Amino acid sequence: MQCAVCHGAKGIATAPDAPNLAGQNEMYLVKALKDFKSKARENEVMNLMAAGLSDDDMANLAAYYQSIEIQLVTP
Repeated sequence: MQCAVCHGAKGIATAPDAPNLAGQNEMYLVKALKDFKSKARENEVMNLMAAGLSDDDMANLAAYYQSIEIQLVTP
């Protein structure tokens, strides 16, 4: 999965400018991906990544990232 390069395999970002996706709301992620695909939301890398995604791909990615359980750690 190409998403893991920046967003991490378990949804914890590895790139400093990429958001964590683990535990994120599924509907939000689908909308964000659709907006990147249509270029309503602009980001050079994400516009390119989303361009080839089908609606099913977007739904599957969003469901996967929402399903990852996160643990909050207080300092």
